[in-house]
Amino acid sequence: QVQLVESGGGLVQPGGSLRLSCAPSGSIFSFSIMGWYRQAPGKERELVATLTSGDKTNYAVSVKGRFTISRDNTKNTVYLQMNSLKPEDTAVYYCNGRYYNGIDYWGKGTLVTVSS
Repeated sequence: QVQLVESGGGLVQPGGSLRLSCAPSGSIFSFSIMGWYRQAPGKERELVATLTSGDKTNYAVSVKGRFTISRDNTKNTVYLQMNSLKPEDTAVYYCNGRYYNGIDYWGKGTLVTVSS
């Protein structure tokens, strides 16, 4: 069973930064694409950012220029660097990984709260 373990969430003031990490139980090279999604209270889960095995990135309009998705192959970890955080970024952030056969795997989520 593939597991994705997120870490790095917490409480941060508006304008602050956080870095989320996602470490899969298997090799990161098993995934054709990895990404971050978020779900705010009362809202549907939405895409935040994705990163393909070919290093192509995609971002939601709301986070473009503020968030950066990256991968460290030596640490088998995907990151989401979040800068200039806003209260509307408050959500549970989920790591997603899609195998080359199309199967999706999800982490359990990590809570990010942006508040003064």
